[in-house]
Amino acid sequence: MNIIFFGPPGAGKGTQAEIICNELKIPTISTGAIIREAIKNGTEMGKAAKSAIESGALVSDSVVIGIIKERLSQPDCKNGYILDGFPRTIPQAEALDSLGVLIDAVLSIEVPDETIIERMSGRRTCIACGATYHTLYNPSVDTKTCDKCGTELSMRKDDAPEVVKNRLETYHEETEPLKDYYSARGVLKTVVGQEKLEDTTRMTRTALGLI
Repeated sequence: MNIIFFGPPGAGKGTQAEIICNELKIPTISTGAIIREAIKNGTEMGKAAKSAIESGALVSDSVVIGIIKERLSQPDCKNGYILDGFPRTIPQAEALDSLGVLIDAVLSIEVPDETIIERMSGRRTCIACGATYHTLYNPSVDTKTCDKCGTELSMRKDDAPEVVKNRLETYHEETEPLKDYYSARGVLKTVVGQEKLEDTTRMTRTALGLI
């Protein structure tokens, strides 16, 4: 089963994608994680993407599409996968189609902007192992360091409130039109993100026909 998860930044699509991929035994392909790894490693792609991400803008289509094409050719994708964070624009969706990729379902998780800003400003990340936490919803034991490796937690620059607002504006302008694009193809499913994780998960599984 080939699935796309999309929604505004901070809507919880990454969390839901991880839950579903574990259930279906297929990989989640997160362009955000791949790009952050490239930034951490100081690759040329990472350098090119860094300024765009930190300002709330989108990484160029050519960079993202190249990443996806390479990733989908790997053996673990043969039985399906979840795309998390791609496509983000109509041209990216068209590029995905041109690769001959068949998508079974596109799940849109919808959350109000005000809730997104609250969620993202509370996120904390471990720069050593990549574990993520939230000051309100999922704090580490001491709220300061990573439970897994003990490294001090930090806020990503793109989680700062003013940057989140810019990212939301970009999402509404460039990514939200994908709802019409995939609705016309009969594969769009919509879930309204709930306060409790398990409620959103139940609705997600129902939308994908897993219940």
